Amino acid sequence: MVHLQFAIPDDLSFPQAIALAQEILDLPTETDAAMQTAAIIGLLKTSNGARGFFVTFLTGDNPLADHPTDGILKALRSAPTTVADLMTKNLAMSTAMELTHQTNGDTDQAAGSARVKARSRQLIKQLQLPELQTSLQQLLDSTASEGGQYQDFLHRWGYDAMQRQAIHHTVSDILAINDAGSSDVIK
Repeated sequence: MVHLQFAIPDDLSFPQAIALAQEILDLPTETDAAMQTAAIIGLLKTSNGARGFFVTFLTGDNPLADHPTDGILKALRSAPTTVADLMTKNLAMSTAMELTHQTNGDTDQAAGSARVKARSRQLIKQLQLPELQTSLQQLLDSTASEGGQYQDFLHRWGYDAMQRQAIHHTVSDILAINDAGSSDVIK
């Protein structure tokens, strides 16, 4: 069995992170699960690495995004603060963009955003991180006011009232399900 090694440089660029994340996710998990986990942990230690991982993982065609391995979940749990912030933002962005694409009649792009939203919802449920609960509550608060932890994020992306309402609804659903301790798959 051949074992590859991934060196994650501190100055990893965003495009490099995307390419490296794809290589890592393409590893055969049956033979290289421990290496895949370690490599993802390494990616999550840099801002570009973490962002590149989630772009690749949530938007790509790799079936691991729909059924993450225990190793992937372990790796993501190793960086709870980073993962909570990025998952919260990915959920918000995919929710807002799904609405935008639907409004514009772009069904293909809307379907892509819906897939990212569904994957984000499922991953949030599987991770069960207290930091995620906190970030989601902060996002919910920001969608309902003109302040809060995620207000700058919402303004930077220029989300309008309808997009904020969609984000608010999606996050409310997730928090309600998590509060209820439901073992069902998130909608």
